[in-house]
Amino acid sequence: MTQLNDLINSVVSVLWSTPTFYIVFALGVLFTIWSKFVQYHAWTHGVALLRGKYDNRRDPGAINHFQALSTALSGTVGLGNIAGVAIAIALGGPGALFWMWIAGLFGMAIKATEVTLALMYRDTTDPDNPRGGAMYVITRGWGEPTGGIARPIAYAMGGLFSAALLLATFTGGNMFQSWNVANITQVYFGVPQVVSGSIMAVVTGLTIIGGIKRIGDVTAWLTPGMCALYLLAGCVVLVVQAADVPAMLAMIVEEAFSPTAAQGAFLGATAWFGVTTGLQRALFSNEAGQGSSPVAHSAAKTSEPAREGIVAALEPFVDTCLVCTLTALVILSTGTWNRESVGRLGGELHMALNADGEWVIGGPRAIDALPKLPLPETWAEGHSFFVLGDTTSVNVDRGTKRVKIVGDVVRKSNDPQGGLEITWRRPAEGAQIVDGNVYRELTGAALTGHAFDRAVPGLGKYLVTLTCWLFAVSTLISWSYYGEQATVFLLGARFVVPYKLVFCVAIVIASFPQFVRTDRQLGNLADLGAGCMLATNVPIILLLSGRAMRCLRDYLDRLACGEFRAHAAPPMVDVMEGHDVE
Repeated sequence: MTQLNDLINSVVSVLWSTPTFYIVFALGVLFTIWSKFVQYHAWTHGVALLRGKYDNRRDPGAINHFQALSTALSGTVGLGNIAGVAIAIALGGPGALFWMWIAGLFGMAIKATEVTLALMYRDTTDPDNPRGGAMYVITRGWGEPTGGIARPIAYAMGGLFSAALLLATFTGGNMFQSWNVANITQVYFGVPQVVSGSIMAVVTGLTIIGGIKRIGDVTAWLTPGMCALYLLAGCVVLVVQAADVPAMLAMIVEEAFSPTAAQGAFLGATAWFGVTTGLQRALFSNEAGQGSSPVAHSAAKTSEPAREGIVAALEPFVDTCLVCTLTALVILSTGTWNRESVGRLGGELHMALNADGEWVIGGPRAIDALPKLPLPETWAEGHSFFVLGDTTSVNVDRGTKRVKIVGDVVRKSNDPQGGLEITWRRPAEGAQIVDGNVYRELTGAALTGHAFDRAVPGLGKYLVTLTCWLFAVSTLISWSYYGEQATVFLLGARFVVPYKLVFCVAIVIASFPQFVRTDRQLGNLADLGAGCMLATNVPIILLLSGRAMRCLRDYLDRLACGEFRAHAAPPMVDVMEGHDVE
């Protein structure tokens, strides 16, 4: 397992190297200027489109604009907003949020471009089940019209993108969601993680059987409801912490360019590490440039591709600039990111080389060596903790020698009474203990839940856990559809049912406790698929971006000339249920 994690870490390092950030940032700036700031039109005309003022039941497609956006948002607004932001702050510090904002703003233009292309070249042979995405953009938009050598190249590019989409479906869209929900449920309620995974698999399976119409019906209600619930909980915390919010906002901007040193549970990070971490987490969360949500938007009922592109531009704004920001402010204002220790470890730790030349920890194993947690909490199986250590060399990314020396609370083997004990994980090479202060090891969603609880006891335990379930299930539903479309392109429609079965089984597998152990492993799980999708989707966007821009600008010019007449907005319930286009 260690070798696999090292391999994934190496691949992720290449996929998310410095050129990736330059390219994505340049794309966002280019498309923002080229489209005459499409972000503005999303905030104005896009809202009117969502209200159904331009919906037409005679247009090709299966679901209306609101349902298409809800389906796409259910894939983006998920554990990336709860767990991903927690990872960004835990690894990169407060400044990471600033770079998430930047990614969200420019990501709006990228999203509008790729979705416009997807609608231009979608396959509507079956009007009730249209198919679209980057694989159809490159084959129908470039390969087939150009012919010659371009045709096999286009199908190869479409195949690579579809393979990357399947990889992202099973990593970030499936396993990342399942593990986080199972973990936070186990931490708070002691429910075995595999039980939570099994429940998620059943719920997801029952929903995805019905295809895109069923998915659209479910997400049209689930997405707004879960967002409203989470935003309400976050606002409650920010009201409680209102005196600290202005200082937090100032600190976010300051830390983006001049980060502070390690403090409390925070290990420290360089400014560049904050940039890369923030952009990684934002791009994973809002998926701008990855090419996933265009698959959902391709089912929209419209005859104007630019119309759906403008609607899609709202995704990164809602996802990153609203939901992610709320999560980050809760974590920062409650002091969770650099939280204090819960006490000191009873007993001495020492590092040594074993016979295989590996660094191992010698230290206490009795559960009584851990400090008592504030009531009503107690140490339980599955809980983890860490003490601080320093290594002999500086971590190149972080710019610090500080590391975590992590222990887990487990059941004693061969103990009929089922007592608890401590097991120590393999430490970083050459690690030496700094002090004996013990910190709770809270990864991803569990860290966010702890932040809510620090402000309002019980809020994280009950409401955030519930929200995590809703976010995860909605994301699983949407990503199952993305993977289904990739399967159809690669293997044909006859493989859809086997794919759905494998997808549901993967939910259960990922819920096992040992599947993910650290923030870095959890981040890599998200970044592997997202990085592969970026690498295969960006060349397709660049190749055909000129056509998308002409389409967008032509539509906006005709809109300004009064060519399109809005009708009275139908009742919102009809819009949410898609009755206005039936």
